[in-house]
Amino acid sequence: MTEIDGSWSRVPGNATGWLAELDPDHGSTGFEPPRRPDAAWLLHAMYVWEDGPVATTHDHVHRSVREAGLADGSPSSDAPAERGVEALLAGAVVTGTGLGRSGHPGPGWRRLRWSELADRLGEPPVPRGEYPGRRCLRAARPTGSWSAAIEPPAEGGLDREGWRRLVQLLALHSPAGSETRCRAFYSPLLTADWEHETVLAGRLGDAVALYDHPGMPSCPTNFWAEDRSWVVHCHWDLWGTKVAGPRPLVRDLLGDPDLEALRLPWTS
Repeated sequence: MTEIDGSWSRVPGNATGWLAELDPDHGSTGFEPPRRPDAAWLLHAMYVWEDGPVATTHDHVHRSVREAGLADGSPSSDAPAERGVEALLAGAVVTGTGLGRSGHPGPGWRRLRWSELADRLGEPPVPRGEYPGRRCLRAARPTGSWSAAIEPPAEGGLDREGWRRLVQLLALHSPAGSETRCRAFYSPLLTADWEHETVLAGRLGDAVALYDHPGMPSCPTNFWAEDRSWVVHCHWDLWGTKVAGPRPLVRDLLGDPDLEALRLPWTS
């Protein structure tokens, strides 16, 4: 039995009904809670090679590898199905953006704050009226592809380091601390199960392990305390994670040096 299996159990029935009432237009990508009474977005971390960005993009690297016949570590197959996929993707641009789990790339890389890059570009990190996602920081990728010296924000899930720090702060702002009972919802886009709801129940102190759930490609889509005092929302198509809860919690998220958070009032 894995740590996940021992600490988190499946919740039968409809456990997300109250979230659906808050956000009735969504579900497959998760439920976005309104302020409770406050909210902030955690911007998914990105990283830059310490020597700085380069003109070569992720798309350039991808095309060079394919032209050399080294895609997926081996020469391209001549199978008709694979040739069809190659033809379909021939004009696509590889952006460099990952999907799901992400984290610090290792030695030689440093955290690149959205605010730092936005100041350099002369634009806001998140334009007014937008969500943190593909419409942000466009000047950094004029061709659609990021510099190969930048690991851009992952789509669909908070970065590993951010998730760990978020769990710590949630414990500090929950009366029962790490013993707080929580629920974790994984959307059908993660589970590929459109017939049954996937919700797990467990302790907040065991939530760090959810990031590496062996059956899921990302952190939970929604995560909340059983008393509903706070709710976390990771939209599968976005580069940001929303946390709605008490004002002291949001204030600490905004001021935490290990996170990059901001309020987006038009999303609440």
